[in-house]
Amino acid sequence: QVQLVESGGGLVQPGGSLRLSCAASGFTFSSYAMSWYRQAPGKERELVAGISSGGGNRRYADFVKGRFTISRDNAKNTVYLQMNSLKPEDTAVYFCYAAVGGRTYWGQGTQVTVSS
Repeated sequence: QVQLVESGGGLVQPGGSLRLSCAASGFTFSSYAMSWYRQAPGKERELVAGISSGGGNRRYADFVKGRFTISRDNAKNTVYLQMNSLKPEDTAVYFCYAAVGGRTYWGQGTQVTVSS
């Protein structure tokens, strides 16, 4: 079955960096677009970034443009989110997302906390 497992979250100071990873299994990873979402306490889940199946097309939410980079390694069935210049407002649970065969799948999430 489809599984998405995030890792790499943690506590970081403002201005710091983190790299999130999402290991995918149970489907032909290289055939599907992937996305990262986040959800802060008391707020709705929101799209952070997306990447096409081959990695050639990427899109970002305005609030992360220039700071975050999404990438993928199809040989490793993994999608990444490099987060630089982190701000306290980036604090949230970050989720990996895939739509496969007409169904949507989410990882369990990884907590990112930006605080001094």
